Parts: sequence; C-alpha cells; structure tokens
Amino acid sequence: MTQKLLVATHNQGKVREFAEMLADLQIEWLSLDDVGVGLDVAETGRTFRENAILKARTYAGETGLLTLADDSGLEVDALGGEPGIYTARYGGAGLTHEARYQLLLRNMTAVPPPERTARFRCVIALAGPDGALLGVSDGVCEGLIGETAVGDHGFGYDPVFYLPERGLTMAQLDSAEKHQISHRGQALRAIEPLLREVLGR
Repeated sequence: MTQKLLVATHNQGKVREFAEMLADLQIEWLSLDDVGVGLDVAETGRTFRENAILKARTYAGETGLLTLADDSGLEVDALGGEPGIYTARYGGAGLTHEARYQLLLRNMTAVPPPERTARFRCVIALAGPDGALLGVSDGVCEGLIGETAVGDHGFGYDPVFYLPERGLTMAQLDSAEKHQISHRGQALRAIEPLLREVLGR
C-alpha cells in the first residue's frame, strides 16, 4: 500500500516541487485540494516557524495524515524585511502572482541596485497523523530584487528574484538547478532524513 504524505497547501506548484525533489520516495503526494480540505488555517504566527508548525499540526489533526507544511516568503531589506510572513498576501487578497511582484517593483522604484538585497526564507514542519510535531527545518536563499521581471519558470516572485552569482533570476533556472539552491530545497533536504525515518524509507 502506497504511503501518503499531505503537503499543507492548495498550491499545486509547491506540491510538484516537493515531489520532484524527493522523487525516489515513491509515496503519494497530496495537496489540501486532493483530500478535500477547504479549511484555511489562520496564519496567526509572528514568524515563518510559528506558521509552519501551526499549519502542519492543524492539517495533520484534521486529516489523520502525515503532514508536511512550509511557510516561506520574501524578505526585502530596503522595505524593512517586507513582505515577510505576508508574502502570499502582499497587496491584499485576490491579486495574481504577477500583480504582487509588480507592486513590489513599483515600491522599489527609487532603490538603487546595490541596496536591493533580499532573501527567500523557508521553514518546513513535519507533523504525525495525530498532529504531534515531529521536526522543523529551514533554508535561506540570498539574492537581489531585479528591476524587471525575467523568466518563465517557477512561480510567485521568482521572475524578480535575481541571483548575482548566476546572472539569472530564479524564474530562468530549470527545476533541477532551482531545487539545488532554493530556500525550499534547502529546507526540504534538511528535514529529509527525518521524513525517511518516519516513512521507513
């Protein structure tokens, strides 16, 4: 019987990234939509860590499934660390990914290139089927906010997140290269040994 792992998100792109990065696990990767969960946990935490733990424990308890939850976002130094934990809601409800990163670019119009430093940060929490917290990991990817959007890959703010050492945005990288350096890839690799232990793999 194939073991199931719930990724606490409605974002199929995120589920696909996790599944690609751990393709050899041979488990059934499920999103909240796949298991018919319409509940949206209020992200009341003040940090990525608090929100990741909150989501993992709540959705595991709700579904009785081993659950992986991440909370991630973009921290822009020139904006005092914004959008931070509000990355997915930047600019208000109902905006597309493109509308959010275009808003970010407009808010940074006067910021010169050397001061456009930023980072993607990710925290992943793993909770057992009973809702007990099993472990937490994190990852960080440093870069700059570009002045225009470039690239077709990825999602979210990837087209405006520039990686100086590669001379490309995150959205110009293929999946394999992105997984190697991304905040989510780092956090997933950090929690991978625990996940394999729990799954008996």
